[in-house]
Amino acid sequence: MPSRRITALAAALTLSAASLGLWATGGLSAQAATLPTPDHTVVVVFENHAYSQVVGSSSAPYINSLKSGGANLTAFYAETHPSQPNYFAMFSGSTQGITDDSCYTPGFSSKPNLASELIAAGRTWASYNETLPSQGSTTCSSGKYARKHNPWFGFSNVPTSTAYTFAQFPTDFTKLPAVSFVVPNLCSDMHDCSVSTGDTWLKNNLGAYATWAKTHNSLLVVTFDEDNRLSGNRIATVLYGQPVLAGSSSATTYNHYNLLRTIEDMYGTAHAGNAASASAISGVWN
Repeated sequence: MPSRRITALAAALTLSAASLGLWATGGLSAQAATLPTPDHTVVVVFENHAYSQVVGSSSAPYINSLKSGGANLTAFYAETHPSQPNYFAMFSGSTQGITDDSCYTPGFSSKPNLASELIAAGRTWASYNETLPSQGSTTCSSGKYARKHNPWFGFSNVPTSTAYTFAQFPTDFTKLPAVSFVVPNLCSDMHDCSVSTGDTWLKNNLGAYATWAKTHNSLLVVTFDEDNRLSGNRIATVLYGQPVLAGSSSATTYNHYNLLRTIEDMYGTAHAGNAASASAISGVWN
């Protein structure tokens, strides 16, 4: 009789825990239950600079102010060189066989990626691409615009109409999609121009969003595609917004697959490529 009571009690506790979301249900991990679900997440990607060239640098006062008021991931690494494979990695959990910066055929892959997963989960997605000639344009390059930094055009399951010019980035931040990527052009992203130029661009163009995110359950992620090839591919990655524990840091080794997994878990999507076996970023959330 006692053993029956214990069994019944265990079953009741299991049901209660599941109903409270303490354990994995509906395909979500227990880890995902500890993550916030921001109303809006904006990921900004800069170019070709090592962690030490940005964090603590007098050339990047704005990024360092975000670090101080947000979270600093001190052991964050890119996957490879050159640029383009890293963008595919952070967007789809795989480099998709790309090893260089050459111009790929638009829509060459139908594999899962962050945008297709968000759409399938009923969430909204967009990219905002500085100097993109027009919304949905699949041109390889135009002036300071380079498609090699925009992996969404490589997937047939991502509508090209979700690729906007940066001029279309809303001033009413409530109109932002659940998740968006912002890709500055070849000067603003520090590829052709200085760290200071990129830092100033970020402050001038997304500083208002960052301030708003702090009081509106929203998140800003600032990361890089790769380092300068001299620092083991260690790159700066800073998280900022109301869901982030201000002044926090993590020395856990992370990469773009961990970042992808984190966003996927925040919004309850499936997991693309290597994100399926990656852990979500932890220890820096309110």
